[in-house]
Amino acid sequence: MENWWLLILVMYGGSALAAYLLGCFNGAVIVSKYILRDDVRNHGSGNAGLTNFYRTFGGPLTALVILTDVLKAVFALLLGVWVFGWLPGGGLVLFGHHIDGVLFGKYWAGLFCLLGHMFPCMFKFKGGKGILSGGTIAIMIDWRIALVVWGGFLLLTVLTRYVSLGSLWAGASFPFATWVFYPEPVIVVLGFLCGGLVVWQHRGNLKRLLNGTESKFSFHHKKEGGS
Repeated sequence: MENWWLLILVMYGGSALAAYLLGCFNGAVIVSKYILRDDVRNHGSGNAGLTNFYRTFGGPLTALVILTDVLKAVFALLLGVWVFGWLPGGGLVLFGHHIDGVLFGKYWAGLFCLLGHMFPCMFKFKGGKGILSGGTIAIMIDWRIALVVWGGFLLLTVLTRYVSLGSLWAGASFPFATWVFYPEPVIVVLGFLCGGLVVWQHRGNLKRLLNGTESKFSFHHKKEGGS
């Protein structure tokens, strides 16, 4: 029995820690601070995200930021699948409910990857808002959830040019899409935690949207605040 509980602790705690550390590899901070020698968090909105990086620096290195934030989410979820996917019977029992191990592993690792991206321990817990990594997580979980999240994000962003409005949709719609396609209480809770983190990180944007002071996206990069 002791060995069983130790295994459980290692599975949950180890996978959470690994996913968190992967999430800490913030593309915008790494590229700006160590390649451009000019921390993106000292410019514009002060956010370590793709939008602020592009507005501040632009250029081909934006692709490296995207690649970093996408790959870390991919690796984190693959880790979650590897850890929980081999369980006997293909799943685990939590609070009396049988849950698919692969699905749980994706949501579990996705949550901690987002926490790492938003609150990276190696960058003074000042990270990004989780849209690119979160969008990658949605794609890896289920194409239907990704369609809801990305479809609304792209539509709202294109129509209004407010990236933050599309981002708020992405964060808010993710848990409800999870509820529709995977109505399992534990999975839904994890979905709401993931989506809630994204919405919380955009609370300042929401306030500016309501006040009419939010900056619109432009393909011409410049140093400015607002996202």
